[in-house]
Amino acid sequence: MTTATPPRQLHLNVNILHSGFVPSAWRLPGSDPGAFIDVHHYTRVAQIAEAAKFDAVFLADNAAIADQIHLRPITAIEPTILLASMAAATSRIGLIATASTSYNEPYNIARRFASVDHVSAGRAGWNMVTTADLASARNFGRQEVPDHQQRYARAGEFATVVKRLWNSWEDDALVADKATGQFVDAAKVHPILHQGSHFAVHGALTLPRSAQGHPVLVQAGGSADGLQLAAEHAEAVFTASTTLEESLAYANKLRAAVRAAGRPAGSLKVLPGLTTIVGATEAEAVRRRDELVDLIPWEYNVTRLAGILGIAPDRLHADQPLPDHIELPAGGNGNHTFFHATLSAGRRDKLTVRELVRRLAGGGGHRVVVGTPEQIADDLAHWFASGAADGFNLMPDVLPDGLQDFVDGVVPLLQRRGLFRTEYTGSTLREHLGLARPPRH
Repeated sequence: MTTATPPRQLHLNVNILHSGFVPSAWRLPGSDPGAFIDVHHYTRVAQIAEAAKFDAVFLADNAAIADQIHLRPITAIEPTILLASMAAATSRIGLIATASTSYNEPYNIARRFASVDHVSAGRAGWNMVTTADLASARNFGRQEVPDHQQRYARAGEFATVVKRLWNSWEDDALVADKATGQFVDAAKVHPILHQGSHFAVHGALTLPRSAQGHPVLVQAGGSADGLQLAAEHAEAVFTASTTLEESLAYANKLRAAVRAAGRPAGSLKVLPGLTTIVGATEAEAVRRRDELVDLIPWEYNVTRLAGILGIAPDRLHADQPLPDHIELPAGGNGNHTFFHATLSAGRRDKLTVRELVRRLAGGGGHRVVVGTPEQIADDLAHWFASGAADGFNLMPDVLPDGLQDFVDGVVPLLQRRGLFRTEYTGSTLREHLGLARPPRH
């Protein structure tokens, strides 16, 4: 007698972007302008997501003031500090944060995320990014951004070292035998003795393996180098695609690369970013989107869009299409993911700059769905069934209100269709994502 394979279910994370994804979210009457530095704001959002049985919360990060701080809040608090606070305020939801491989060292990152993993009883994940902005480079004593290929070569070695550190203790190394007095079997704690092109790390880590083995490794780069890094190391990938066709093509390419790297395709989850704007009617949702976009200063829109495309702001004219001959920023040394997604959105439908800004709700690159709970549930279900997504990294328009709207309206519809859990069946992030506990290598 064979056991039937359980049906696939969606994975849902919420990206806690301070007051919300839309740059003007902080200006709404019910929003708190100080939310970006208020730990209680983050824990409240995490608790709402946990009550809805989300897989995880996610925190982005920047190593510099990378946005127009005179017009909107920015990512400010170091994210693993927030993860520790959210771990104390929750019990089941996963906890993922971003840390750069360009401006950190492997031992510090391995120790920091392993610590969160222990504090949370196996709920941590690390989103590795390579960081392509000049402001961050200058904060770490560099006058230019390291070359794209160099950044990814460092990132690959960085991930290798971190995983070796996470595995430097055997599972039964911690003895804690009160009768004999032996605390650790030191023969089962192994220096990694790494000597590479970018790092020399002796090890071992100061921490044993966690309840889930080690933190889930997440990646978010869409370039060819990013795809290869994901294929070799990542267990979940956050993507940016504005159409189902783009997302499906990228997901298939990524799954093929995973298989070529000798890993089963199911060992990696594809999670496109998705902004949701929910209304009781479609007209109400559109009106909410328009009110939010109209609150964004035009100066902000033009500067941000120009920055993503790597062109001078004076090349953008509100009621004209995007200019011709836009090349990858910095000769290919910029952010490939958001460049391609934003340019594709503008070119595909021949949008004017003003129309593109409205389509993206003032953001850059991620897809925005505006509609009723039923329309949004249908959209998610269609992408999921097609294989274009294993789930979504949600970026509600306003926090916490936009998340609550999604939880109250969309989640019950997904649950009734059997597409999303009604209760947690595991306690670790790996169990939520359907990932096996990794054996120690």
